[in-house]
Amino acid sequence: MKRHITPTTVERVMREDDFIVSTTDPKGIITYCNRIFIEFSGYSESELLGTQHNIIRHPDMPRAVFKLLWDKIQNREECFAYVKNMAKDGSFYWVFTNVTPTFDPAGNITGYFSVRRKPKQSGVQTATAVYAAMLEAEKRPVQQMQSLLRPRCWSIY
Repeated sequence: MKRHITPTTVERVMREDDFIVSTTDPKGIITYCNRIFIEFSGYSESELLGTQHNIIRHPDMPRAVFKLLWDKIQNREECFAYVKNMAKDGSFYWVFTNVTPTFDPAGNITGYFSVRRKPKQSGVQTATAVYAAMLEAEKRPVQQMQSLLRPRCWSIY
C-alpha cells in the first residue's frame, strides 16, 4: 500500500506500561492488532487488518534494518530492534520491538508475533545516529559502495 504521508517532527511517546502487539501472516500481512497499536498508528482496526505491516514504516528507517529482521525471523530466530514508526498523521513514535516466528504443530512458520514497548532514550539516540549513517550509505551508488567494501591493506608503521 503506497501512502502519501508527509513525516512531521511531532513525536508520540509510549507510556511505560504500553505494549503494542500485532500478528502477521508469513508475508507480513497484519492479522491482529491491539488497541495500543491502533492508538499510536492512528489507523483504525479495519485499516490495519489485511494490510502490510510496513504501513507504519518511517522513511528514516534504513532498508537494511528490515532486511536483517526478515532474515532472522525467516531463519526461525527472534529479532530485537529499535524502530521508528510513522503514524497516519505523519507523527512518529519509537519502539523497542521483539518479533518472533509462530509455528504450526509440524514446525512450519505460520506467521509472526510482535510486541513493542517504550524504548530506552539512550537506545533511541544511538539508533538515530546509526540509522542516519545507514540511510546515507543506502543512497550511495552501487559502484561507490563496492569500492568501500574492497579489502584494503593498512600500514601501522
